[in-house]
Amino acid sequence: MKKNKIQDLVVKRTSDRISHKLLVMSGKGGVGKSSVAACLALGLADRRFRVGLLDVDLHGPSIAGIMGLSGALQMTEDRFALPHQTASGLKVMSMQFLLGAADRPVIWRGPAKTAAIRQFMADVQWGDLDFLLIDSPPGTGDEPLAVARNIAGARAVIVTTPQQVAIDDVKRSIRFCRTVSMPILGLIENMGPFACPFCGRPVEIFKSGGGQWLAKEEGIEFLGSLPFDPKFVEACDAGRLAEETAYGAEFADALSTCVDRVVELTETKSA
Repeated sequence: MKKNKIQDLVVKRTSDRISHKLLVMSGKGGVGKSSVAACLALGLADRRFRVGLLDVDLHGPSIAGIMGLSGALQMTEDRFALPHQTASGLKVMSMQFLLGAADRPVIWRGPAKTAAIRQFMADVQWGDLDFLLIDSPPGTGDEPLAVARNIAGARAVIVTTPQQVAIDDVKRSIRFCRTVSMPILGLIENMGPFACPFCGRPVEIFKSGGGQWLAKEEGIEFLGSLPFDPKFVEACDAGRLAEETAYGAEFADALSTCVDRVVELTETKSA
């Protein structure tokens, strides 16, 4: 049997042990997609689900830094890589763990990137998971296409910010999903309005309501809106996202709503 056929079987066997595979994607960079993917993963793990977080942004991996994780991966006796784990049991895999230096570039073309993503499924010991969150780079290139073609049952969670320039790019992600027949679980609006700490009035840095409008316009589920939170931004930069003090109460409540909707929709659509 050819090597790629054997790997096909291993990838399928790994995928079959994961109940829900969610590809977190966006139409453009700068919308906080990676931090949203990490927050969803942590929120699900806090609810006692078995969760993995896979960073397939091969050229700009940021999950390891956001989570405050570093160091080489340990290997099992049969040569499977063991993901890093947080205190809540969240399993994390990123290209960054294989690079050593944080600024070392990955200069790969499409086939090499597809092969790496397949290896993240075939050569990593994920075990039985309820959820695997997959953080992809912005746009509709090789990485999301490799996930769509190689990870059976994957569904998309699309992240946008409220302003029109982000909405226009997100429409391309929606078209991508429909072109490759990847179901869309729903859409999250990030960096939405937040309450002014002095007067309590809503502050709209990037306007408001754009994500909810787009979800309705495209006939997809709206999972919720996450407010802009400077404390959250600082926690991501410092690698403290897994800490309880990583964000304020308003953000925590909004995130809880998004996680609840993810759980509700995955349970409903799996029934």
